[in-house]
Amino acid sequence: MEQVLNVSYPRQLAFSLKMHDNEFVQEMKKLTIIKLYEIGKISSSVAANILNLTRVDFIEVLNKYQVSVFSFDTENELLSDIKNA
Repeated sequence: MEQVLNVSYPRQLAFSLKMHDNEFVQEMKKLTIIKLYEIGKISSSVAANILNLTRVDFIEVLNKYQVSVFSFDTENELLSDIKNA
């Protein structure tokens, strides 16, 4: 079941991004899902599903928006994962 979220924004915002209204709405949805993934609130498979993408396509989108697929809070976490690999 889908829910609808209404968000008010100045029409100038979409115009300044050179987007039509429907393009702007899709971009905001994508950015929201990317941010939720980035902060660890949803998995890549959930994000991909919401955006109707494969996980590989979602990872490519992350790259486009300069968001890392890897989420390590500290250098020690990264080093620990490397050590255990």
